[in-house]
Amino acid sequence: MESVVGAEATAFVAETRRPAALVDVTRQQPSVRLRTLLIVLDWASVAAGWLVGAWVSGGRGSAALAGVGAAVTALALARARLYRARECTIRAIETARIGRVIVVTMVLTLAAASVIEVVHPLRVIAWGGVLSLLLLLVSRGGYRSVLMRERRAGRFLRSVVVVGTNDEGRDLIELMGENAAFGYHVVGVVGSHDHFVDARLPVPYLGDIDELEIALDQTGAGGAIVAASSLAVPDLNDVVRRLLDRGRHVQLSSGLRRFDQRRVLLQELAYEPVLYLEPAVLSRWQEGAKRVLDVVIASIALVVSAPFFLAAAIAIKLTSRGPVLFAQERIGRHGQPFRVFKLRTMVVGAEDDVVTLMEKNERNGPLFKITDDPRRTAVGRFLEASSMDELPQLFNVLKGDMSLVGPRPALRTEVEQFDAELLERLKVRPGVTGIWQLEARDDPSFATYRRLDLFYVENWSLSLDVAIVVGTVADVLVRGVRSLAPSAGTQH
Repeated sequence: MESVVGAEATAFVAETRRPAALVDVTRQQPSVRLRTLLIVLDWASVAAGWLVGAWVSGGRGSAALAGVGAAVTALALARARLYRARECTIRAIETARIGRVIVVTMVLTLAAASVIEVVHPLRVIAWGGVLSLLLLLVSRGGYRSVLMRERRAGRFLRSVVVVGTNDEGRDLIELMGENAAFGYHVVGVVGSHDHFVDARLPVPYLGDIDELEIALDQTGAGGAIVAASSLAVPDLNDVVRRLLDRGRHVQLSSGLRRFDQRRVLLQELAYEPVLYLEPAVLSRWQEGAKRVLDVVIASIALVVSAPFFLAAAIAIKLTSRGPVLFAQERIGRHGQPFRVFKLRTMVVGAEDDVVTLMEKNERNGPLFKITDDPRRTAVGRFLEASSMDELPQLFNVLKGDMSLVGPRPALRTEVEQFDAELLERLKVRPGVTGIWQLEARDDPSFATYRRLDLFYVENWSLSLDVAIVVGTVADVLVRGVRSLAPSAGTQH
């Protein structure tokens, strides 16, 4: 029996130990042109925002002040490290940094107004700052949308080797495999041969840690992500130094999960780096402020979106039989059921067909979604793609059943399949939008849905909520434009 198992293991290793033949390195390395394109888009957005601000404001000196604002914004974007891929993989963090850049720019431009003679300096700064922020978020949203699609197709990925074949190494491989949109492609793993065979990891085995340099040369990987718990302290330090000596990028996994990076501080203990974890402390005023923010923004959004709401209602009535609104039971905070409202995007009785369509489900776990759902109406396809179908949920926010930001409101059938850990998402109100919708709405992985929802429950803050709301507004605009584009070219 042992010889049979050994033969199977040997065959498995032989099958997976072919890095050079399996990996097209040149195709997967990120292109410098991507960064150049992003810089051009940013500069165009900033210039347009400030120039329109000067034009709207009018008056002597407006153009000169707008020029200062545009130049300061462009420099501040680079200073904020907004052109480093590893700094901008998380949409909410990127949005928050852009917001801070605009605030700093407006303050500095106001100071410049004391030197430049301007008729309406505050008007120029307000219009220029707000328009620049909006255009930056929209242009970056469009750029990210295209880039994510390309990365899911296997392009513009950074090739890396994972060091570690233990549980943490497996988690890293699965995390990057499920989130190719973040830009990493694991070309193989280095570590214990026995652990690799036992775990049957879904990537090529490149050898033990003594063969790390050979593995990097064979695959052309630009760096390594090290599972620190897989190595003894002397081996860990040796591996890191060897990688640095060869000029390769090095990233160390801490083994921590669900901790916001803002809560993880690097400190030193006797000249050695250690991590300090700040507790997640939320005062009562923050919870109260979140509710105030919900009511104020939801009220304003309902007023602003009223014309779109009316147009959508008329379109639904004219093109399909049935009510304008669709109501469905969802599970809210502390497990309390409530009825969520949406603009109807499907034919009447669509819920009765779920079982027959289950084999076409594109999501895993309890989630259900079909991209080209045959139950969706023509108008419904646009409403769903642009997220306009969720506008009525703002009434749920005013009522208190939902918040603007939070985990997706789950169906009762979904909640019944949640384990004890995932049930923690019921500690907070479900949201109209959330970190999962912003970062991974098109990702079919239930593991990603789970990870991001639990991250929000553990780390939510007012600043994170604001970043998600602002990012969602830009995302809705991008999706609205994108949803119109295919319709023009899909006539047969």
